[in-house]
Amino acid sequence: MRGREIALATAYHGVMGRPPHDDVLTPAEWRTVHAVKHGMTSRQIAERRGISIDAVKYHVANALAKLGLANRKELRHWHRAPKDSALKEKDVNAQIKLGSIAQIARSVHDIKKAEDWYKGVLGLPHLYTFGKLAFFDCNGTRLMLSQESAAVPESILYLRVGDIAQAYELLKSRGVEFINAPHMIHRHGDGTEEWLSMFKDPEGRPLGLMAQARP
Repeated sequence: MRGREIALATAYHGVMGRPPHDDVLTPAEWRTVHAVKHGMTSRQIAERRGISIDAVKYHVANALAKLGLANRKELRHWHRAPKDSALKEKDVNAQIKLGSIAQIARSVHDIKKAEDWYKGVLGLPHLYTFGKLAFFDCNGTRLMLSQESAAVPESILYLRVGDIAQAYELLKSRGVEFINAPHMIHRHGDGTEEWLSMFKDPEGRPLGLMAQARP
C-alpha cells in the first residue's frame, strides 16, 4: 500500500470512527508487532493470520508512526507489553537468576511424522501443536519441534526467567547482543502468555530467554 493510500485509509478510519483503544496500539497492530519482533516477514505474517500483505504493511506503518520508530529493525528492539497483557513489570531491584532450562528446540522435516514418533514411540507427553510447531514435556523441560525446509545445525537453549523485561535490560547493560526485544509468541486458552527474547553468545549462536505470564 502506497503512502498516500495509507494516509487516506488512516483519515477514513479516524472520521468514520473505528472503536477507540485505550492502549498505544490496537489489538491487530499488537499481533503484527509481536510477529515482526519474532522475525517474520510480511508474507509470513499474512499467511499465518489469513490477511493480505497490504494489511500487514498497513499495521506496521501505523505502529511505526505511533511509536515514533523509523523501521522494522527499530521495532524489533522496542519493548512494551500490551495494556491487557498478563506480563507485568516487576521490582526493578529484584535479582535475576539464569540457569533453568525452559525449552530446547530441534528442527524436523515433517512435523506430523515427528509428532507421532515422539508421542507414540518415545511416549513423551504432548503439550500442544501450533502450526508447524509441536511441544512436548521432558520432565519439566519443554521440547519444541519446528518443521524447517533445511535442518538447523544445532539445538537452541531457552533459559527460563521470572521477569523477562528486567532480564533483557540487565543483559543488554552487560553488552549482550539481542536479536529482538521481549515479545509474546502465544496466548493459551486460559490466558497464560508465552514471552520470548533471542540473543547471541560470543560466537554468534542463538540463545533465548523465556517467561510465562499468568492472568
